[in-house]
Amino acid sequence: MTIQKFPDHATLSQYTAEHLAAIINQKPDATLCLASGDTPIETYHRFVELVKAGRVDVSQCTFVGLDEWVGFGPDDFGSCSYYVFRDLFVPLALRPDQIHVFDAKAADLTAECTRIDALIQAKGGLDVLLVGMGMNGHIALNEPGTSFTLGCHISELAESTKTVGQKYFEKETTLTQGITLGLRHLTEAHQVILLVSGAKKAGILRDALQGPVSEQIPASIMQTHPNAQIWVDEAAGSLLAGV
Repeated sequence: MTIQKFPDHATLSQYTAEHLAAIINQKPDATLCLASGDTPIETYHRFVELVKAGRVDVSQCTFVGLDEWVGFGPDDFGSCSYYVFRDLFVPLALRPDQIHVFDAKAADLTAECTRIDALIQAKGGLDVLLVGMGMNGHIALNEPGTSFTLGCHISELAESTKTVGQKYFEKETTLTQGITLGLRHLTEAHQVILLVSGAKKAGILRDALQGPVSEQIPASIMQTHPNAQIWVDEAAGSLLAGV
């Protein structure tokens, strides 16, 4: 686990975008799983700029969706995939065969989990997994108490996740479950990048990275990954000792 602190969100985002480009330049057919949420949006905008400038070619890459609210899809404003399509997949003009996201409206969600598990296995694991961290320490929709050994699964959302999730919607929306990659995929990914921004995450980030490894703080699993990169801005990293 390596922790790097950046002076601000803009610097963090530029660095991350250039790192993603470097990974793809080294492995043009890379398999990437990139989170939705507020924190990586600027990274995606800057990454798109690099692609349009000809500094990286994504035409051979595979993109895997990280998670989704059950009952929602890419066409639903507020869904996880809505933002990834808006900020990344559509601007990159990806082909449909390059994109693999959960169908969270499917009648058989277990089959969806099996499908994405099989895809990742067939690709030999994720080359890079880019994630954020929730206010309760969750990674993707792996809530506190989730086993570190799970693959794709259906999760019961914590109350704090239901509350915070409202910010993505135009009106109050009932959220109950999520469908998500599991923490086993994080363990098996060739490289994991955790992006954290803002002072409100400082306390839980300290607990996750410098406290005990515990399933009660899912992000603490980062401590166990030999190739985990934790990149934070000054505000988020303000309580980390020795960083």
